[in-house]
Amino acid sequence: MQAKQGVTVQSDKSAIHVSSQHTLPEEENISAPICLFKDLTDTVMDQSIAIQDSLDTGENCSVAVQGILNTPDSNESRLVGLVECKETAAIFLYKHRRMAISAEDVSLDVVFPLVEGTMIEEVTPYDRFRVIGSDITVMITSPDTELVMQLPFGSHTQEFLQRVNLLLEARLPGLTSPQFLWLRKYWQRSLPNLNSFFNLPQTEDYEHHHTPIRHSKSNAEPSGDHIQQNGQWLKPALRLDPSRSPKAARRHKTKSDITGMVRSADVISVNKAEMLPISKFGLRDNLIKSELLMKEDTYTYIQDFRFFVGTYNVNGQSPKESLQPWLSRDVEPPDVYCIGFQELDLSKEAFFFNDTPKEEEWFKAVSEALHPGAKYAKIKLIRLVGIMLLFYIKKELAVHISEVEAETVGTGIMGRMGNKGGVAVRFRFHNTHVCVINSHLAAHVDEYERRNQDFRDICSRMQFPEVDRTLPPLTIHKHDVVLWLGDLNYRLKDIDVEKVKKLIEIKDYKSMYEFDQLKQQREEKAAFDGFTEGEINFQPTYKYDTGSDEWDTSEKCRAPAWCDRILWKGKHIKQLDYQSVMSLKTSDHKPVSSVFNIGVKVVNEELYKKTFEEIVRSLDKMENDCIPSATLSQREFHFKDVKYMQLQVQTFTIHNDGQVACQYEFISKLDEPSYSKQWLRANPSKGFLTPGSETQIELELFVNNQSAAQLNSGEEKLEDILILHLDRGKDFFLSVTGNYLHSCFGSSIQMMCHIREPIRDMSPETIHELAHMPLQIKDEFVGAEKPLAIPKELFMMVDHLHRNTSQQEDLFQQPGLRSEFEAIRDCLDTGFPESIPGSNHSVVEALLLYLEGLPEPVVCYHLYNTCLQCAEDYSSSKEVISRLPLHHKNVFNCLLSFLRELLSNSLQNHLDINILASIFGNLLLRPHPDQPKASNSEKRKCQEFVQQFLMHREDA
Repeated sequence: MQAKQGVTVQSDKSAIHVSSQHTLPEEENISAPICLFKDLTDTVMDQSIAIQDSLDTGENCSVAVQGILNTPDSNESRLVGLVECKETAAIFLYKHRRMAISAEDVSLDVVFPLVEGTMIEEVTPYDRFRVIGSDITVMITSPDTELVMQLPFGSHTQEFLQRVNLLLEARLPGLTSPQFLWLRKYWQRSLPNLNSFFNLPQTEDYEHHHTPIRHSKSNAEPSGDHIQQNGQWLKPALRLDPSRSPKAARRHKTKSDITGMVRSADVISVNKAEMLPISKFGLRDNLIKSELLMKEDTYTYIQDFRFFVGTYNVNGQSPKESLQPWLSRDVEPPDVYCIGFQELDLSKEAFFFNDTPKEEEWFKAVSEALHPGAKYAKIKLIRLVGIMLLFYIKKELAVHISEVEAETVGTGIMGRMGNKGGVAVRFRFHNTHVCVINSHLAAHVDEYERRNQDFRDICSRMQFPEVDRTLPPLTIHKHDVVLWLGDLNYRLKDIDVEKVKKLIEIKDYKSMYEFDQLKQQREEKAAFDGFTEGEINFQPTYKYDTGSDEWDTSEKCRAPAWCDRILWKGKHIKQLDYQSVMSLKTSDHKPVSSVFNIGVKVVNEELYKKTFEEIVRSLDKMENDCIPSATLSQREFHFKDVKYMQLQVQTFTIHNDGQVACQYEFISKLDEPSYSKQWLRANPSKGFLTPGSETQIELELFVNNQSAAQLNSGEEKLEDILILHLDRGKDFFLSVTGNYLHSCFGSSIQMMCHIREPIRDMSPETIHELAHMPLQIKDEFVGAEKPLAIPKELFMMVDHLHRNTSQQEDLFQQPGLRSEFEAIRDCLDTGFPESIPGSNHSVVEALLLYLEGLPEPVVCYHLYNTCLQCAEDYSSSKEVISRLPLHHKNVFNCLLSFLRELLSNSLQNHLDINILASIFGNLLLRPHPDQPKASNSEKRKCQEFVQQFLMHREDA
């Protein structure tokens, strides 16, 4: 192995180098499970949960990551946790089950105390080179032990390494310090290797049984006051600032640089090691970047590269045939592969826990089918449930890839679940910024508006962090090249099935295309506005009988459609072909591919250096005593009739009227954690302006569940003061006010049971009084009128669903339309309609949002822990429910009765008890906001608690 400088990590999945002619090593395909409900229930898998569950009081697993332990004999997955106790820390390695959520799922394997002399190094094998965005291999060494671990490229690894580095910068205790006595119990339980650590008789050979790698150390290691750069030792004061040095600011390393770096065995002393440097929010740096961007044409030239883009909905199947007819059909090998899959796994385990063996199966199938005429590096793999995107590049070109980030957006029910949505990878190739999106949009012929909404949601919510984390995130459209692929699910509209099949027989695709929904929506600018799609000269790719080329013969007999599409946006893009592959029969879809020649901006190093130096000289002349100055077009803003979950935006302009560049930023007021209240955001919140230029700032006001309760109760008003600060200049004060229209969403059960009129007709004083009623009210107290058993709005939604949805498929899995939710909200808040507007899916979504927004959940906060303790004891669980306030108990029984009725029709609606228990378990039971967020094990217990009541017919 070769050591290499710079432990750099940015996002969250791997990059390994593979040859299309070889099977990948098993250990490089292992991936950590990631839970599904990222926003809905915050169940992103936290690897520290299971480790913390195994520790004693006073010991804290501050951060953890799943990695690969490299040993001479094998490579095995381990959970790696940084465990801290008082003034000391140790790295714990655990063997684990596939999904580790409690102490029962892990067993301690290695304890590595952080003692004086500990170092961390990134190492690179001789046969590889480092690609930004790839997995990293680190060697952790102490005076008598070494560990070699492969860690995934991502935020958990970055956090882990940063925390270890921070601890090692402090003064560390010696190897036999009594401060480490807290580790004794772990030796006594399972780790005889700690015998020598406590000066006890050795009972087992640790070197043979526990130490993965042991190498002799060099006697010429430099001191901790130096770091290595390109093989040379530099003091920290000599580290280069890329904004001031053209040499350090080079956009990429040459192949000879990479070779030299690998061969020079660079090492970082751990107590001075840093992650990839993050630039400060500096005016000079930003000016240089801005000037370089404006003058980019003077030091770059366009060079064409061949991109292969493919999409395949595999219908939950495992690979059964070679993918070479799809991936390697051309004589010339592509430079870049962007390959997307949908419906990788249709199982409930994948839906709820985003964990599937199909990922590895299809990854292996792709790697084996890449063009044999080249060797490729896998830069990124990103997956959300069944939506997966793979990004490969020719190995010799990987050196030109940087700034790799990957993100996911779920657009399923409540706008969050991941059965529908998108995954994306963005990267910098030479000097061109590229974004690739793979999406699976809403199904069914008539749901084109929901598909349009999915597209808009992905565009607005898909945000990538900048290398400089102080800068606002990048959106999809802020890239030079955007490639969008996937099962977009747009169908043929207003045309008979038999007519479609006749047009296919005569290959009259042009006539068919006139009925294509995607074409129609693009023409109406409702979706994919600004994107281009090539001419379609292949037959529809959906729906076939699996294993054949026959059109769907099932009972539903779905009409053929071009569901699987590839579009693009940007300059210097030429599509060479656009086709499907009929020979692959694994799925009810056919794969689609497109090959592009994409012009990429390549930097001429000499011209870049010259341009850089000219900019720096010009800036040196500008930097004088001039004070930045700016004017604002508006300083007072009033938002009228603000509604729950409905965005309002107002804009103003900031103009630089001074002689020098100015930098602006919204800053926090004294003793406040953020520059604005939770319901308000400025976009962008910071930036800079050259003399004479201006920019538009958007003030976005959005009331969600985090702020609705206080606004409904009158504890909070839509009032805020924003401070816009000019660096080296003055502050501007912006006044923001608004009037909030009260809503049943975000209001308490108790209050709504005492409101018989529409909430919009109630006075603010009455609402404020009712909002502060105690949870438990004596039986004899009824007030002027006897309260309702349950809130009338909740009853209307449940009654509507009970009458209309008992046999409907995709309930609680298909999202509603936002416009329909807004109509439902207004209907409930303003009157008593005979029927609720919108589709059943929209009513379901409204019901879930109502429950999620309750300031006190159905099962009250003070009973949360009790419910977890009796999650497997139905009698005890019923007793807990009996202790609920009357109206909360009524709501619980009403909801469970409705859900049991749905399950009684499961043969028709295909609902599953696990799906309902998981969704409602985490809505009806929640920890108090002041407590830590529910762990995965707690969420499972919430599911088990509710599941008991779904299995029994009687009310609690």
